[in-house]
Amino acid sequence: QVQLVESGGGLVQAGGSLRLSCAASGRTFSSYSMRWFRQAPGKERELVAHISWSGSTIYYTDSVKGRFTISRDNAKNTVYLQMNSLKPEDTAVYYCAASGTNPLNEDYGMDYWGKGTLVTVSS
Repeated sequence: QVQLVESGGGLVQAGGSLRLSCAASGRTFSSYSMRWFRQAPGKERELVAHISWSGSTIYYTDSVKGRFTISRDNAKNTVYLQMNSLKPEDTAVYYCAASGTNPLNEDYGMDYWGKGTLVTVSS
């Protein structure tokens, strides 16, 4: 029912910046909590950032605090991840995920995943 499409990945030198976007289909985007995950080769998938449906609750994993910013625009059904001061350790496939949080909606408790976008940081 819900489709998530990530974009904005690419190749960047250490110290550079990228902004990832995740566009969602459907009419219940405003009720989704949104998360960015990443998975590097040979490593487990890890949570990078979280934003609640209202945007009032935001979480970052320690390794990206001060460098990454998650935001959302419910009018555009889009969540963003601004990544600054990128490091080679940030190289990974980045995934957007959504969770239904409104008990009145049929997608309550459901999780949705995008296909991912590759971020490669050189040096």
